[in-house]
Amino acid sequence: MAQILQTGTLIITLDFGPEEQVFFNSLREKHFPAHANYLDAHITLFHKLPANEASIPETLTKFAERPQIELTVNKVHLMGTCVAYTLVSDELKKLHEQMQKAFEPWLIKQDQQALRPHITVQNKVTAFKAQQLHQELNEGFTPFTIKTIGFSTWKYLKGPWKLLAQYPFYK
Repeated sequence: MAQILQTGTLIITLDFGPEEQVFFNSLREKHFPAHANYLDAHITLFHKLPANEASIPETLTKFAERPQIELTVNKVHLMGTCVAYTLVSDELKKLHEQMQKAFEPWLIKQDQQALRPHITVQNKVTAFKAQQLHQELNEGFTPFTIKTIGFSTWKYLKGPWKLLAQYPFYK
């Protein structure tokens, strides 16, 4: 899908396969407050880039010329009122650092930090409710792997996101 230049904020995510998408989306549907669950499960790489910068789609196309990346889902993490699965991959860490260098002129402070990849399955609940889910998901948890299939760019719509383009990895 070709990137159409727009005004506003651009978000870049790392996409995972359809089976993993169903798994994590089902957890969000079950545990995320319905009024706030307007996004599918995702891995955010960059939170705020300029949507009208022509070099970003070109750069993403180059970064997508690679094999899929395997991530280890290594634990269930409790962050106050949020529950997420944390992800580990040296390969992703290196790739993200390269992307940070390429996007450096436009990075906000949050996107200048080291990547802490995760998939949020619950947020915007009480700390008590988050603790309960954290305990439930931790019972019998065993680390597992997921494969990533490419990047997506999104336009931030003050809540929901609109898909702009996808950049698949070759297999």
